[in-house]
Amino acid sequence: MTKLTCFKAYDIRGKLGTELNEEIAYKIGRAYGQIYQPKSVVIGCDIRLSSEPLKQATIKGLNDAGINVLDLGMTGTEEIYFGAFHLDVQGGIEITASHNPIDYNGMKLVRENARPISADTGLKEIQVLAEAENFTEVAEKGITQNYNILPEFIEHLMSYIDPAQISPMKLVMNAGNGAAGHVVDAIEEKFKQLHIPVEFIKINNEADGTFPNGIPNPILIENRDSTRNAVIQHQADMGIAWDGDFDRCFLFDEKGQFIEGYYIVGLLAQAFLLKQPGEKIVHDPRLVWNTLDVVEQYQGIAVQSKSGHAFIKDVMREHNAVYGGEMSAHHYFRDFAYCDSGMIPWLLAVVVLSETKQSLSSLVEDMIAKFPCSGEINFKVADTQTTIQKIFDHYADQKPVIDYADGVSLDFAVWRLNIRASNTEPLLRLNIESRRDQNPKSIQTYVDEVTQLIEG
Repeated sequence: MTKLTCFKAYDIRGKLGTELNEEIAYKIGRAYGQIYQPKSVVIGCDIRLSSEPLKQATIKGLNDAGINVLDLGMTGTEEIYFGAFHLDVQGGIEITASHNPIDYNGMKLVRENARPISADTGLKEIQVLAEAENFTEVAEKGITQNYNILPEFIEHLMSYIDPAQISPMKLVMNAGNGAAGHVVDAIEEKFKQLHIPVEFIKINNEADGTFPNGIPNPILIENRDSTRNAVIQHQADMGIAWDGDFDRCFLFDEKGQFIEGYYIVGLLAQAFLLKQPGEKIVHDPRLVWNTLDVVEQYQGIAVQSKSGHAFIKDVMREHNAVYGGEMSAHHYFRDFAYCDSGMIPWLLAVVVLSETKQSLSSLVEDMIAKFPCSGEINFKVADTQTTIQKIFDHYADQKPVIDYADGVSLDFAVWRLNIRASNTEPLLRLNIESRRDQNPKSIQTYVDEVTQLIEG
């Protein structure tokens, strides 16, 4: 029995050839089909050169388990989520490695109504069966059909805006040569049909699995220049950049400045609560003060969840929350089956800019001034738990309020840190925020202090 190391906490991800190949993909498809026994599932893949062969192997595994497949072609993850709750199917699989290096690939798996399959909700069972290869033969194999879901997906996206209310504006769209470009093109076409006065400036829009401009991952500072420069050059109102499977989108203001995902959570929470006061907003524990402040100010109810899409989605379902946001730029919507989308957030931002007649920088400047944050800082360390304990011990005499909801959060009333081991990479992730009105010290002071502890 071969141990499969590509199974992670939330999804499947591994190095091509050794951890993930067509043979392993076949076994995963076969195991998924045998365990869940859906009648039909949707499947799609990102633009990586390895994704189409992995998709075909997964389809063969599903068909051999007796499962019918609707092949949606080259898609972003949220198109699979959409298909899984919109069509008459009972599950979905997206072949993607998102923002991982070029020699990686992976899969995101969902059940009926796009419910996530993670380590706690079935991924381990799939792993056990795929490793054992204890497959049962079926009387009738499944069939595969191609299906174009794009028109229905675009119709759904348009339900988040009122075309008549959109102000004239100019947007820079950076698909990073990933999967987002075909959706950007379709939305642009729809906007033209509806005479919505928005000009699209598209860069790196062509899907290209060789990633000539680098892996699309705008959370990395070095990957932001192309969007920033285009915003400044074209005097655009906003810049939008996506990762490879476009389930995360990153916003830049009219000055080309990158806006931390944390403040976009506050902006979208405000947008929902202005229309639906009293609704619940789910957030992650890494950075919280601004979100709590916004939700209280606009008469909402804040609910904390562990980081990670499977946890956020479960908590949102449990509380029937209208919106959930992570500072990592994952945004989740009740009307999107509680799934994350990289297209809905920028459409809502366009709505907010139109309704308020304000620039993006002015909409978030008070939040940034009031609750400055470090952004997520990643460290490679030999032993994450030992390092976390070292930080814990160092600050013990200051008697911070401690929260173990996700890693460790230490709250010192005027500043706060969260430190946690990554679920997907061998990294320690640090986030720091402060209350500017109560604390003259700069964020950098705290970053330097904690960095010294981690690296010293």
